[in-house]
Amino acid sequence: MEQNIKDALETIRPFLQRDGGDVEFVEYTADKIVKVRLQGACHGCPGAQMTLKNGIERILKEQYPEIAGVESV
Repeated sequence: MEQNIKDALETIRPFLQRDGGDVEFVEYTADKIVKVRLQGACHGCPGAQMTLKNGIERILKEQYPEIAGVESV
């Protein structure tokens, strides 16, 4: 599952990089939470939570419905 998540993040990454940000996979927990680290312009951005929930989490859950959520660490 971790490799699937990493592959999905690779498809999301260019959109974040276009705005000066990036995302790094940290872990997939036993309770099915994907932990990521937002980087660059995304780190500390006021819209980061919206990007995380409405972008990254939505896309990952569409591809892998078993994912319970995505959190930034």
